[in-house]
Amino acid sequence: MAEAITQENETFTFEPYNAGSDEEYMNPEQEEHFREILLAWKRSLMEEVDRTVHHMQDEATNFPDPNDRATQESEFSLELRTRDRERKLIKKIDEALGRLDEHDYGFCEACGVEIGIRRLEARPTATLCIDCKTLDEIREKQRG
Repeated sequence: MAEAITQENETFTFEPYNAGSDEEYMNPEQEEHFREILLAWKRSLMEEVDRTVHHMQDEATNFPDPNDRATQESEFSLELRTRDRERKLIKKIDEALGRLDEHDYGFCEACGVEIGIRRLEARPTATLCIDCKTLDEIREKQRG
């Protein structure tokens, strides 16, 4: 059964990786699986960026009514904030692709253990195992 990754309003599906019981973690097949996921996600985000640019160019109107103009500016501002979040996500995707190239992908940056295939399928840009991520979130809450 296909799995889906949803970010903002974008969803794309992929076939979950079925690892064999004696299969080495992050072997070339697994790396290729995640490369395909990351590239598809990046492509989807880039298409959304293009749609936004065209929408803003097509819809840009100098409304004589100040309320209409304010509404349009508010809508554009919201779209640009969303695109900025997506730009940051594209940067994380590029970093994950770099870790794949270096064969460091899938290992926790804090403790070095395997992050896990299912966690990476849920969040392909993850850099921390679930334990380190939980500790990170607790520290973040304590800092306020």
